[in-house]
Amino acid sequence: MEARGSRRRQLPVLLLWVNGLMMLGFAGACQQTELCNESLMLEKLPTCGKSFEEMMKKVDSKKWCNLTEFIMYYDNFTQCTEREANNASCFWPNPLAEGFITGIHKQFFSNCTSEKVHWEDPPDEILITLILIPVMLTCAMITLVVWCSKRSDIL
Repeated sequence: MEARGSRRRQLPVLLLWVNGLMMLGFAGACQQTELCNESLMLEKLPTCGKSFEEMMKKVDSKKWCNLTEFIMYYDNFTQCTEREANNASCFWPNPLAEGFITGIHKQFFSNCTSEKVHWEDPPDEILITLILIPVMLTCAMITLVVWCSKRSDIL
């Protein structure tokens, strides 16, 4: 019985000790972080752009708006920019990398505007039919339920 009480008193001490060890570990991890070397990242990102440009030369410029034609090239470009940002100890995406990627988009995809679909209402005959069918079906179902509930001998 005394051993159980002794363990209960030791538990908070043990928890404080474990918490202290964890906090020391987190503090050490925070001290080891490096600052982002933006100039190195900006120096390396153009190599990703040049590689993407070389790959896009294989695609007909008329097909540049069709993502399925160059999705692998774009994926390689994205991975390259992420890798170079990480090598420079920068998070990704960051404003500088986004600016570079936006420049690439302007270079290759500036003519790719989405065509706006102009929606029109259907003709009145079709619209009235589409409204009346559910209303009539609802009325018919209500009538059927009321009629069956009054005729309990059928059920």
